[in-house]
Amino acid sequence: MSSKSQHQPVPLSVLLQRDSEDEKMEKPEIVHGVASQSKKGEDYTLLKTECERTIGDDVATFSVFGLFDGHNGSAAAIYTKENLLNNVLNAIPADLNTDEWVAALPRALVAGFVKTDKDFQEKAKISGTTVTLVIIEGWFITVASVGDSRCIFDSPDGGIYHLSADHRLECNEEERERITSSGGDIGRLNAGGGTEIGPLRCWPGGLCLSRSIGDRDVGEFIVPVPYVKQIKMSTAGGRMIISSDGVWDALSAEAALDCCRGMPPDAAATQIVKEALRENGLRDDTTCIVIDILPQEKPATPSPPKRTVHRMLMSLFRRKPSESSSRPDKKHIEPDDVEELFEEGSAMLSKRLHAKYPVCNMFKLFMCAICQVELKPGEGISVHAGTSNTVKLRQWDGPFLCSSCQAKKEAMEGKRPSGGND
Repeated sequence: MSSKSQHQPVPLSVLLQRDSEDEKMEKPEIVHGVASQSKKGEDYTLLKTECERTIGDDVATFSVFGLFDGHNGSAAAIYTKENLLNNVLNAIPADLNTDEWVAALPRALVAGFVKTDKDFQEKAKISGTTVTLVIIEGWFITVASVGDSRCIFDSPDGGIYHLSADHRLECNEEERERITSSGGDIGRLNAGGGTEIGPLRCWPGGLCLSRSIGDRDVGEFIVPVPYVKQIKMSTAGGRMIISSDGVWDALSAEAALDCCRGMPPDAAATQIVKEALRENGLRDDTTCIVIDILPQEKPATPSPPKRTVHRMLMSLFRRKPSESSSRPDKKHIEPDDVEELFEEGSAMLSKRLHAKYPVCNMFKLFMCAICQVELKPGEGISVHAGTSNTVKLRQWDGPFLCSSCQAKKEAMEGKRPSGGND
């Protein structure tokens, strides 16, 4: 959500149409910096500014940034850094154009997170990690997160957009209810004599978080299903900050942004970490990634007449506020504002793997929606099997899961014993 007034999400199809009418707007320039102070050595980052994918005979580039804050060892953070991105990309059908690819990301991120968690838990290691993964494609930002690392976006118009969710049990009542209804116990440390201390934790294991990758010893109700948010920036760009809880325990979003205004990303990241340590000291690994998304510099030349006429015609035929079915909103009239496209945080795979955009027909029918293994006809299990929503979505409707991923789904929903404690 934004620190400004609440915005109504704008359908992605509307924005994609605006883009096509805007005649191939140049992609922004992306500059980043990172800083870290280590206490336990369990924070890891992923910084990839020139990822490539093919579109027919062409090659498109996108950027990926990730922060992995491990706990109970670094194994989960390292494994996730090395495997998560590939698992996400493998869940996206081949040969999609840019519009389709952006629309497919929210579902692919869910599949990639769950597959990474499932594969890591099979290694029988007990560490876990928070994850904040950011994918920037042109002017679109998509963020997926589990845990308590956070991501914010500062737009030039003064709005601060929170692109991640805080999955600490202490501050998330909805997640506490989900865990207890799935068979988990929540409470504070017992110091003896009936005295409880510290933050709320999930037992067994004592984890303070409701979502993570790994944490085999806690139980499958600590799920890897990410909160996902997708926005389209204005063409003015903006600044993004991704930080571990070592920063956010000390600084508010406003304080983090204010302490580094006017600085380049590398100096800004260093300054944010410095300010966090000044406030709280080095109590935990403290890591910060600062990303500036900048419009490409162009020579100052007058706009072609055709462009001016095009914009005049567009203004004539835009829908008036009184004609809209929703309340009037400046962003629906002027396309060059930050647009909030997609936001979903449900832990239910039956809800998350059902594509909201019309790209579901691009996903192969006889393939597990999570691990991408091929399924024989009749072998897959509908992701909607066992759900109460049987009116619009029937048990024989896809997408489908293999038996192994179905078992994972049932364990996460508390419908069968977790395999993590065997």
